Amino acid sequence: MKRSKIDDLQDGDVLAQDILVNNYQILLASETVLKKEYIEKLKELGINEVSIRENTELNEEQISILREEIEQTFFRKVKEVLENHMYQHSTELSELSRTADVIITEILEDDRVIEKVYDIKERSADMYEHSISLCTLATIMALKYQCDKSTTHDIGVACLLHDLGLRYLTISYQNQNFADLSEFDYTEYKKHPVYAYTSLRNESWISDRCKNMILMHHEHLDGSGYPLHATNIPREVQMIAVCDIFDEMICGIGCVRQKVYEAIEFLKNLAGTYFDKDIVETFIHFVAVYPVGTKVLTNEGETGVVIRQNRAFPDRPVIRIMKDKNGQNVKETILKDLTKELTVFVDSVIDQ
Repeated sequence: MKRSKIDDLQDGDVLAQDILVNNYQILLASETVLKKEYIEKLKELGINEVSIRENTELNEEQISILREEIEQTFFRKVKEVLENHMYQHSTELSELSRTADVIITEILEDDRVIEKVYDIKERSADMYEHSISLCTLATIMALKYQCDKSTTHDIGVACLLHDLGLRYLTISYQNQNFADLSEFDYTEYKKHPVYAYTSLRNESWISDRCKNMILMHHEHLDGSGYPLHATNIPREVQMIAVCDIFDEMICGIGCVRQKVYEAIEFLKNLAGTYFDKDIVETFIHFVAVYPVGTKVLTNEGETGVVIRQNRAFPDRPVIRIMKDKNGQNVKETILKDLTKELTVFVDSVIDQ
């Protein structure tokens, strides 16, 4: 337990003691998770300090978009439907339209969903897991841009089906760079949006807008994308494209798998050319640059592990120092909140 000034409280801090008013009635009970509106009310009441649970700062706190057990349920459903799919027999895929709505509803159940910074970690390539991850990321993006219900639905459906065309490829595309593919294999890989679109073109249960999202999800603003080399790209397609390339990079689809911070740097470098700059900036404000559990080296030479994110600063997490600048293990608990330690920053990520 520690005493904390009201101005230092953060959304999510947990009270360690009851807060009492003048007549000794409990205003807020211990174990209450503080929200922004609670903190503002405490200020209005002239309360200057409260006791909060110190151990909430010591535990790793990973924030995911979907609960793991829920995500596994969706994974099994998407895999079952896509694996049973046959080219030009796409009616059974309509089940994924309902799955997209369930995913969107699950996300919307968290009333603070658009306020959080999420830990998205690198993983091995899997088309089904990638489709679900893309659906969740693009749904958050749609909520950020206040898309209407119909548009958000179409985005979710398009994400679950966007890589349907990969099922028709016989070439290997996992965890290798395009530069290492033969010209024939690379040309074949770039056909997968067309294969998916062709398979769905005559289906009445999926909107034309959704079909176009699937066809165009690899297009770039400068015309360098494929398969159409389009430059007039609908905004919802651009949103999917940003989320898609990020998730492809961290799981190794069509490229060698990258670290999260490398994928984010890639997006920053191509903002304004391949991708809409505003969409990139919106994306990187809700994805943690250094996910919880990442081992890092600071500019001061200390080794630490990320234990928590700071909502407004995805590249300035809270770090628990494990080794000092001389490489010696640290015995006491040393936490560095990089939003407060302004001269400290992450110099590099340590491979684990």
